[in-house]
Amino acid sequence: FLMTWAAALEDLRMHLKLERSLSPRSVEAYLRDLAKLRAYAEQQTPPLAPADVRLDDLQDFVTHTVRAGLAATSQARLLSAIRGFYRHLLREKVVREDPTELLDSPRIGRHLPTFLTVPEVDALVNAIDMSRPLAHRDRAMVETLYGCGLRVSELCALRRSWLHFSEGFIRVIGKGGKERLVPIGPEAIRQIERYIADERVHLPVKPKAEDIVFLNQRGGALSRVSVFNLVKALAVKAGIHKTISPHTFRHSFATHLVEGGADLRAVQEMLGHASITTTEIY
Repeated sequence: FLMTWAAALEDLRMHLKLERSLSPRSVEAYLRDLAKLRAYAEQQTPPLAPADVRLDDLQDFVTHTVRAGLAATSQARLLSAIRGFYRHLLREKVVREDPTELLDSPRIGRHLPTFLTVPEVDALVNAIDMSRPLAHRDRAMVETLYGCGLRVSELCALRRSWLHFSEGFIRVIGKGGKERLVPIGPEAIRQIERYIADERVHLPVKPKAEDIVFLNQRGGALSRVSVFNLVKALAVKAGIHKTISPHTFRHSFATHLVEGGADLRAVQEMLGHASITTTEIY
């Protein structure tokens, strides 16, 4: 049973009023902020119920509010409301995990997504200790995130049967089950092939993960949280002080394409944005 937005927000209203004893004005302000997330979620294809919302949906929503000109102080308040909402849903067992756990707060006055310069991307790649187990997997993941501009959920779901290396592209299933073909460069191809031949072949692949490209040490599909933790650890090692996440590679991919003179419509297609206005932030 998926709880609807109307039911989830009504439940929250009662919680804020009866258990947290907030004033009617505070309760209304809280729900007004969450109505923005609800409107965004219901416009997606297919529409997202509260329990369907993932970290990358929230990151896209934050980008959407930045583009709409929402002041950073209002953004901070909005994120605080969203965090409170999902903590409540977690307590009530409506969701199994809190999608806000890894969500970065906007810095006051920040209007553009953080992106990495080309030397910073190189420093991150060079921070991978190639003597460690699954180092080629980590290198391949970073190259694919940056080289193809994938969302972290798309990277984790990538299948071996979707790799069309001889034609130079990969098939990606994005939001709402939308399929797109994304060009992949020679370095990412080389790293994925090396990981599959040298590392993946030795993993105890779990039954449901036979076709999944990137696996954890136990042979299961990799989680978004592990990719997030890997990127954070590499940033620290590379001495990069920006707040970065796997999504930062997507922003960097798009920014570098646009700086290189790529057509915005082509960038929109590669990123899998439903609307050109989402791509226009670059």
